[in-house]
Amino acid sequence: MSQPNRHIKIFDTTLRDGEQSPGCSMNQKEKVAVAQQLERLNVDIIEAGFAIASPGDFAAIQAITQAVETPIICSLARAKKADIQAAADSLALAKRKRIHTFIATSPVHMQYKLMMTPDQVVDTAVEAVRLAKSFVADVEFSCEDAGRSDWGFLVRVVTAAIQAGATTINIPDTVGYQLPDGDRGFGALIAYLMEHVPKIDTVDVSVHCHDDLGFATANALAGVRAGASQIECTINGIGERAGNTPLEEIVMAIQVRSDALGVHTAIQTPEIMAASRLVTRITGSVVQPNKAIVGANAFAHEAGIHQHGMLKNRDTYEIMTAESVGRVDSTLVLGKHSGRHAFVDKLAALNIQVSDTAMARAFERFKRVCDIKKQLTDRDIEALVMDEQDQGASAFVLNTVAVVTGNGPKPSATVTLLQQDRELIGTETGEGSVDAIYNTVDALIGEAFDLVDYVIHSVTGGTDAIAEVTVRLQEHGQIFVGRGAALDVLVASAKAYVNAINQLRDSRE
Repeated sequence: MSQPNRHIKIFDTTLRDGEQSPGCSMNQKEKVAVAQQLERLNVDIIEAGFAIASPGDFAAIQAITQAVETPIICSLARAKKADIQAAADSLALAKRKRIHTFIATSPVHMQYKLMMTPDQVVDTAVEAVRLAKSFVADVEFSCEDAGRSDWGFLVRVVTAAIQAGATTINIPDTVGYQLPDGDRGFGALIAYLMEHVPKIDTVDVSVHCHDDLGFATANALAGVRAGASQIECTINGIGERAGNTPLEEIVMAIQVRSDALGVHTAIQTPEIMAASRLVTRITGSVVQPNKAIVGANAFAHEAGIHQHGMLKNRDTYEIMTAESVGRVDSTLVLGKHSGRHAFVDKLAALNIQVSDTAMARAFERFKRVCDIKKQLTDRDIEALVMDEQDQGASAFVLNTVAVVTGNGPKPSATVTLLQQDRELIGTETGEGSVDAIYNTVDALIGEAFDLVDYVIHSVTGGTDAIAEVTVRLQEHGQIFVGRGAALDVLVASAKAYVNAINQLRDSRE
């Protein structure tokens, strides 16, 4: 049973497990931006990456240790000497640091992936924890695929890890197999470990649940009720396969139902929406409209009887306020006659931080858009400013795009790109307008790119809505995400494609 008012630590793994979601890779600058937003959210721990995975991951962890002050910064490491050494090196400058080491404990993993006996797994876990402990005081140990592991063996390996110096024990439902309740459910598993592992009350017990069967949040809550004191989660629930426990869901469930759970977190909930939008914009992974807490329809009421109740008293159909999670989308009162100071003040109010150059470009663009779109929302402003930040200084810059289309001949597109002092102009056809634009860009640059995904959504409603387009290009198994925003869908599509190409080509250097 949960003790009254027990603090639950929030361990955010958006930058590690979340980034493993197909197409959700981030560059160093983007990871730092997410880490800074996570700090504003007041998460307890940020898992910044997997240091040995790549030089990029290593460098991003190092950058994050210098970009944030409050959270513990964590690096993942397999139960291998090289991994743990890399994790320690990447965290060298962190003010508060943790090494998170893991090894699989389920029969299928031990036999077919590790090809190790249970005794060898226990010995390896102990050696890994001891080595990590020689670098940092704060060591987390995970039993990968604990959800399908033998409970007796889990007791054995967890006991050994605690004796070796682990300060946090993580019990992951790695493949989303567990059910929350029942004699063999996830809550029962945590309760069993709490009862049978010696000195488990001296460490934090963490839960890391995947959503393959749709039970990630429910399993995490079951773990908390059984005594877990840390939850591992991601913004918008992004992650491997069907994703992880969404931070926004678990935090608001704890806040709204504190009466039943008897626990709390330290999360600054008004920062939730900003975090969700930032991760959406960076990854291009659009949140479904009916997603709990952060979906576009989460606080929408269309049925007449619901609207009537809401007009009388919002408590009739809302168990939390939109404002409590940062959904304050006020109408922007700035117009084409507004000054630069008013625009800068609005960006500050929206907690948008961009370079002076991007801000100047965004202000000029804002004035142009005001001539066309008479009323701009905060989301419109955010989309315009972030688009200018995304484009930045690039090898290729979209100058103009013009498309001829209809129900007759194939569509054709004429595109002008700027490459330093050169102006490149070309015209090509395609199966559709976007295809024609992309064929033209390919011809101008002189190579064809592997487009694996194209996503478009409107920032707000109406025919004059700003369109945001996200594209993904692939090269040698690596994904490059490009973004573009404009009042015209085709212009946004062209900008996103050129943005992705610039990132892809930069990676070759």
